[in-house]
Amino acid sequence: MNITPTPAPRRAATESRLATASALLLEPFGLTQAHLAKALAEIRTHHVDDADLYFQTTRSEGWSLEEGIVKTGSFSIDQGVGVRAVSGEKTAFAYSDDISEASLMDAARTVRSIGATGGPSHRAKVNPPKLAASRTLYGGADPIGSLDSNAKIALLGKVEQLARAKDPRVVQVMAGLAGEHDVVLVARADGTLAADVRPLVRLSVTVIAEQNGRREMGNGGGGGRFGLDYFDEARIAEYVDAAVNAALTNLEARPAPAGEMTVVLGPGWPGILLHEAIGHGLEGDFNRKGSSAFAGRIGQRVAAKGVTVLDDGTIADRRGSLNVDDEGHPTQRNVLIEDGILRGYIQDSLNARLMGVAATGNGRRESYAHLPMPRMTNTYMLAGDRSREEIVASIKKGLYATNFGGGQVDITSGKFVFSASEAFWVENGRILYPVKGATLVGSGPESLKRVSMIGNDLSLDTGVGTCGKEGQSVPVGVGQPTLRIDGLTVGGTA
Repeated sequence: MNITPTPAPRRAATESRLATASALLLEPFGLTQAHLAKALAEIRTHHVDDADLYFQTTRSEGWSLEEGIVKTGSFSIDQGVGVRAVSGEKTAFAYSDDISEASLMDAARTVRSIGATGGPSHRAKVNPPKLAASRTLYGGADPIGSLDSNAKIALLGKVEQLARAKDPRVVQVMAGLAGEHDVVLVARADGTLAADVRPLVRLSVTVIAEQNGRREMGNGGGGGRFGLDYFDEARIAEYVDAAVNAALTNLEARPAPAGEMTVVLGPGWPGILLHEAIGHGLEGDFNRKGSSAFAGRIGQRVAAKGVTVLDDGTIADRRGSLNVDDEGHPTQRNVLIEDGILRGYIQDSLNARLMGVAATGNGRRESYAHLPMPRMTNTYMLAGDRSREEIVASIKKGLYATNFGGGQVDITSGKFVFSASEAFWVENGRILYPVKGATLVGSGPESLKRVSMIGNDLSLDTGVGTCGKEGQSVPVGVGQPTLRIDGLTVGGTA
């Protein structure tokens, strides 16, 4: 693997993160870089194509408040090492929460069995250490220590106070605060050493409003890779407003109509539909195996003109961003679809090697106890040149969906079903009333071709996304401008 020289300021930051990771993950257990090289050499005594070691320590804290009472408070520390060997399409993996030379060598001897024995020894092919290229997208301070416990509880109390003061119809408030400090170290068989120090925080708000015996729910919140001081009074008020307004809007909602119609998606979090219906279909493993609706279509038109979709792990402080991925590659700004043409897939090292392309910095895993796989970071569509008002005014009869709940996607066919948690009925360009129970049904590839207007108001979500795949969850970001999609099927309650 060729790595370009790291600029001096960036190299200093990378060396600092490596020193932090070594101090937490190697030195307390009597390990050095020489022990890592020894374990990798042990794996390479058999014929394997790739091997790596992934050390991790994670400190997590969570608080929840309901009805003015702290319902839960939790703190945990988890640490361990994952050892992987790859031969062709096969992968052998072992992990342990015991970080020691003995467990490391036992794991190395276990996973090397995937490779063929005999022939010349591969020990000499383990390269001398080299520092991975990296980025500096966020600070490394521990967010858990940025406020004491009393201040965290007071912050949640402020959320409840603001929500209840906003409208007398608010009858219940639930607030949650989570913080995480994650330190990882990656050593690869080619000699690459990489490390990252990853803060992550999230504040969530849920309110229930009641009117004439009817109850409706609204949600708000956000976060990213920074400290808890991000949640100042203005930010808290923004999240509370979003939650309360959503609940009050739904109190007035009528049953949603059903049928094929024009649908306009709002900016920001509605990009979750793009993430699920399109993004997963562009991950390298599904395309290598031919199970994605986008398999074998590089260079072909897969979307309407003007549609450009990116996966970008390099946006500062974002929830889905990483300085390096979980295989030690620097994250990238990957153009997946450009003006409607499919340009590439999201790749980890295994699928990139088998497909004969470069890794894209998207090798991600939930923890040291999981295998890496190609996963999204921050996935979004670029803006167009139409205003939101112009797009909504273009609707003769249709749905304007501004927020989404859950959904399901079939990767092979690209078909999806998504529920809109906040939506409005529009006639002759006028928003008439909110609707409840609307579900969007369609095909991701087909929906992309039916995009007829793209807004100039691109925004990313507030920092709440978590993506699940094959039992693993990782933090992600989504985003898009206002979009008009023609002929989308809406399942309603009317």
